[in-house]
Amino acid sequence: MLREETKKVKIGNRVIGGGSPIAIQSMTNTDTENVAATVGQICKLEAAGCEIVRCAVPTMEAAKALAQIKSRIHVPLVADIHFDYRLAIAAIENGADKIRINPGNIGDSERVRAVVEKAKEYGVPIRVGVNGGSLEKEMVEKYGGITSAGLVESALDKVQLIESFGYDKLVVSIKSSDVMMCVKAHEELAEKCPYPLHVGITESGTLLAGNIKSSIGLGLILSQGIGDTIRVSLTGEPAEEVKSAKLILKTLGLRKGGIEVVSCPTCGRTKIDLIGLANQVEAMAADIPLDIKVAVMGCVVNGPGEAKDADIGIAGGVGEGLLIKKGEIVKKVKEEELLETLRQELLNWNE
Repeated sequence: MLREETKKVKIGNRVIGGGSPIAIQSMTNTDTENVAATVGQICKLEAAGCEIVRCAVPTMEAAKALAQIKSRIHVPLVADIHFDYRLAIAAIENGADKIRINPGNIGDSERVRAVVEKAKEYGVPIRVGVNGGSLEKEMVEKYGGITSAGLVESALDKVQLIESFGYDKLVVSIKSSDVMMCVKAHEELAEKCPYPLHVGITESGTLLAGNIKSSIGLGLILSQGIGDTIRVSLTGEPAEEVKSAKLILKTLGLRKGGIEVVSCPTCGRTKIDLIGLANQVEAMAADIPLDIKVAVMGCVVNGPGEAKDADIGIAGGVGEGLLIKKGEIVKKVKEEELLETLRQELLNWNE
């Protein structure tokens, strides 16, 4: 189903599905047993705009640590479980707002039932996760390899198993590192699944490769009206995932708010450190709560015209630069004063 039609599911203090805003999710890479380190990283993720956070729970000690972690954070906490159904039960008992399991790797149906019964008791949603890398042997053999059809059938089989135990507070995710396979799988799943979908390209890679693959994959999926929560999986700092997710949603017109910085590519006319300046502007603007477009241009020849669509902008010259509003030159300032001049304009925007 399209996101407006999916079932609404409450995760902690947040509702997803049924046309709710698409939620940005990330995952900690700390040792969950280290409460201080994990809380510290989650607080950084919150500051970056993360709205749901997931922690790995590989041990019973990690499951017990969730209670302390949850008491010190402000976003829903999801426990990521593999192999041991007892960890899922303990995570729920220690306050997890949602658990992520692959029913295919935590044992027989009775173990799955035990997890479902505990989730039912506490009203905790279950995210059913299926990855291309862990697709069961039967599906690989049936479809002659890892395919979108195999991913979808595997996910729906697990959903039906949990439904058979009388539970429907579910979120579904199917992920693959193959972007186009992942897109096709989501298109097929959306036609057959009434539950909210968590979308991401798994194992997408480093900051550069991962952002490109995630942007293409998430863009194609989200633009079709599919997807209720997202994660940009990157081999890097988790806060970078959140920044990328926000930009993807804003680019698709699925989220507003925050300053959008646009900048021109460098060329032979550029007489200032445009790369450095653009990065400084982006960093400076990140914490200013305005919903406007800011342009950073490399020369005074094309700068004013190219910045016409922006609310405000700066353009560099030889030792000096221009402050521009709606394509009109407001004043000329020294090059070293450009950044601070822009900052003051933004801080006093509503006066």
